[in-house]
Amino acid sequence: MSALQSSSETLSGLIADERRRFLEEHPRSVALSAQAAAVWRGGVPMHWMADWASPAPIFAAQGVGAELVDVDGRDYADFCLGDTPGMFGHGELAIANALADQARRGAGFMLPTAAAVLVGRLLAERFGLPLWQAATTATDANRAALRWARAVTGRDRVLVFDGCYHGAVDETFVSLASGAPAMKAGLVGQVHDEAALTRVIPFNDVAALEAALAPGDIAAVLAEPVMTNCGMILPEPGFHDALRAITRRTGTLLIIDETHTLSTGPGGYTRAHGLEPDIFTLGKAIAGGLPAAVWGVTADLATRMDAAQARIGPGYSGIGTTLSGNALAMAAMRTMLTEVMTDAAYDRMQAGAARLVAGLEGVIARRAVGWTPVRVGARVELVFAPVAPRNALEMRAALDHDLLAVFHLWLINRGVLIAPFHNMMLVSPMTTDAQIDRLVDAVDGFAGRLESLDA
Repeated sequence: MSALQSSSETLSGLIADERRRFLEEHPRSVALSAQAAAVWRGGVPMHWMADWASPAPIFAAQGVGAELVDVDGRDYADFCLGDTPGMFGHGELAIANALADQARRGAGFMLPTAAAVLVGRLLAERFGLPLWQAATTATDANRAALRWARAVTGRDRVLVFDGCYHGAVDETFVSLASGAPAMKAGLVGQVHDEAALTRVIPFNDVAALEAALAPGDIAAVLAEPVMTNCGMILPEPGFHDALRAITRRTGTLLIIDETHTLSTGPGGYTRAHGLEPDIFTLGKAIAGGLPAAVWGVTADLATRMDAAQARIGPGYSGIGTTLSGNALAMAAMRTMLTEVMTDAAYDRMQAGAARLVAGLEGVIARRAVGWTPVRVGARVELVFAPVAPRNALEMRAALDHDLLAVFHLWLINRGVLIAPFHNMMLVSPMTTDAQIDRLVDAVDGFAGRLESLDA
């Protein structure tokens, strides 16, 4: 039996051992978890915080660079980085100073600040779209983009790719079940059938894309340039060219969500690969972890938006929130765009990610396990499959949830954090070679432990 094929029964003893170790080494987190359960439903302020493999949430004390320290004084090489908001490192001094300075002068006024002008120019220069709006989260940005797409095109349907995730946007909670569109399982309080107005197709399937857009009733395709939320799935050569050509031919707007693929380079995947979206959305890391997002549009689309607004009349124009574009967020984005998200920072991230992939490939070769590292810029995914999946159906077949759970807990107990969802590993400019080697060594130790179970 290979490490990849280890059964749940084989893993059960290892899982029990690792859980005992965690409970022994994290008494303060365990105690705080019990106290939190009395005041927070589910024991945490936001339920995803309980989605880690550990038997109790790790309570964080502080993060500096790419290191996190918990309340038990244990330190971790952090490759989760808040699931991307901390992609450029924790406790960045330039961001801390900018926030402190602006907070002393007011956090928000429901009015623009002079910094907003510079931020708009920087966004246009970096990402290539000339006109921008601010939001509080990428969810908000994507909601606004879809509303405007419908307003401009006069169409009511949208298209997404199976396995996608674009925040808490209702229209995107649709997947393929036995080849047919269906709402994702577990939706709370769902009233409308989102599959009625959302088409969903496999990623990398040009024929399915042609067929889905042929009726001419799709307002917009909302896509990540690389799928990252069901496991990392890279676009096949020519897929993005086909996506852009078909959307243009059918009068369908193309929305590219770069919230995760900002790891690709200074201008995201869009600039690195010459994509030409009508709308570009981005959240999480753009303000250094402060809740903020942006979305940009082409000049042509802006003109069409103005015309649609004139037809509709005054009132609600898309979706906004009072906190969107506040002075604190603008101060953070200005600093990120001028001092933190630099070419030099990306060079360090790319070098670190290359070192990580090389290390993982060494483990795979040495241990003869059927695993595959997949990379986009500073983001690396370790897929427990011998060949990188090309769509969500193939990825789901590769997801061994028991193996994932014990792998994550193994890493936690050895002082390494990766994102709790599948095996995403993110390298920041602050990540050291020693931290990368620590992660690789932990993966190697895990593969070796599986070998001993199978012997």
